[in-house]
Amino acid sequence: MNDAGPPANARLTHTKATREDWIRIALDTLISDGVDSVKVLTLADRLGVSRSSFYWYFRNRDRLLDALLAHWQDTNTRAVVEQAALPSTSIVHGVTNIFRCWIDERLFDPRLDFAVRDWARRSEQVRAELDRADETRVAAIAELFQRHGWAEREAFVRARVLYFMQIGYYALDLGETLDQRKALTGHYLKAFTGQDPTPEELDPYLAWMDEMAAR
Repeated sequence: MNDAGPPANARLTHTKATREDWIRIALDTLISDGVDSVKVLTLADRLGVSRSSFYWYFRNRDRLLDALLAHWQDTNTRAVVEQAALPSTSIVHGVTNIFRCWIDERLFDPRLDFAVRDWARRSEQVRAELDRADETRVAAIAELFQRHGWAEREAFVRARVLYFMQIGYYALDLGETLDQRKALTGHYLKAFTGQDPTPEELDPYLAWMDEMAAR
């Protein structure tokens, strides 16, 4: 990628878009069209601003791409790590905390995750970032299992099964409704934890799912 600086007249143009506007439209474009379409001129046209206004906020396209990766890490990876670290009274309770990532796209955006995975096929640097993110997410889930009594190796395997099953679920685009997922939640919890969820563990999570469905 070209690392050239801004054009000489970049700061002479009145800017109408904020840095957040550029990142937002770049994220939308990454998700809908792939990284090759994240180009300054394309984004400027979509924002309806001059291309030179881009350089108020970014030295070049590479810096924008870095910002997209940082946003992805600070949303999707952070959500899994933070949800896994929440206090939990049991392993079932802890896993339902992680399940919230798979339901609430404000926590974890699957479309963004797969846009980055597609990008990683074309970039060794992004591939390395993706591998580190997957390792970080799995490690956070494994720590949850260890806190609830599993040995290190079994905790790691259970974490991988839980996490990569969900990534595969997204990849297959199964299209289940929230009601269908709700009906299977107890069975998934037993499969992942080896324990039958009690009403005290399951009911609050199902009620939260109903709240999400009503939004």
